[in-house]
Amino acid sequence: QVQLVESGGGLAQAGGSLRLSCAASGRAFSTYSMGWFRTAPGKEREFVAFITTDGGSTYYADSVKGRFTVSRDNAKNTMALQMDRLKPEDTAVYYCAAGRTGVVTHTSSYDHWGQGTQVTVSS
Repeated sequence: QVQLVESGGGLAQAGGSLRLSCAASGRAFSTYSMGWFRTAPGKEREFVAFITTDGGSTYYADSVKGRFTVSRDNAKNTMALQMDRLKPEDTAVYYCAAGRTGVVTHTSSYDHWGQGTQVTVSS
C-alpha cells in the first residue's frame, strides 16, 4: 500500500513556472510506476506524465512535452513535476498516481491516487 500527498500548486502567470511534489508513505514506493494527471474544469481527467520505477524512462502528453519534466527520488519517496512556460490551458487540479501494470496513459492503470493540488495560470 502507498498513500500519496501532492503539494506545490498555486497561482502562476503565463510563461511562469511551478514545481509540484508528490510525497508517498510506505516502503513500496520504488516498486510503483508513477504518473501525473490533471482535471480541468468541465473536462475529464487526462494524462500528463509518467515515470518508471527507477526513473530511467519518462513519457509525456503532447500538450506538455518540452515544458514539463517529471522526476523521482526513491530514497526520499518523492516524485516531482517541474512545470515551465505555463499556459492558461494548464489550469487544472493535478493528481499523482501509483500503479504497476497497464497502459500508462489510462487512469484505470493506477491503484493509488493523491487528493490533488490546484494549479491556476493567469494570462
